[in-house]
Amino acid sequence: MALIKLISLSLLLLSLPGYAEELVVVVNKDNAISALSKQEVIDIYMGRYVTFPDGKNAKPLDLPARSSLKNEFYLKLVNQNERKINAYWARLLFSGRAKPPVSMTSVNEVLGHLRVSEFTLAYIPESELIDAVKVVYRLDEN
Repeated sequence: MALIKLISLSLLLLSLPGYAEELVVVVNKDNAISALSKQEVIDIYMGRYVTFPDGKNAKPLDLPARSSLKNEFYLKLVNQNERKINAYWARLLFSGRAKPPVSMTSVNEVLGHLRVSEFTLAYIPESELIDAVKVVYRLDEN
């Protein structure tokens, strides 16, 4: 009986890594932007542009350092892990060319900023969507 439970638990654990919740890029529902391309999200998150396509300021928010969601976001967006993203930002900060996204402590803190500012942009798990935001880009599994 114990062997059957152990095998069942092992099979369950093996199936979990294959499941990853979809991440979505969101803005305040009052933001005029209705959709962004992958390249536009890359340009904003990698510091190439500081505005949305309509010219209004864009303030990207990041999830906490070493969070699995942050790592997953950058892997899906630019095929780079967080360590490489940090090295990228270290070079840009040293040159004074750009500032990295503002790091938040949690998805809840991100949502709090999104509720009050139409200029913020963030990535969150789809399950965390609230009425105050709208999806402008969906990261696919690639």
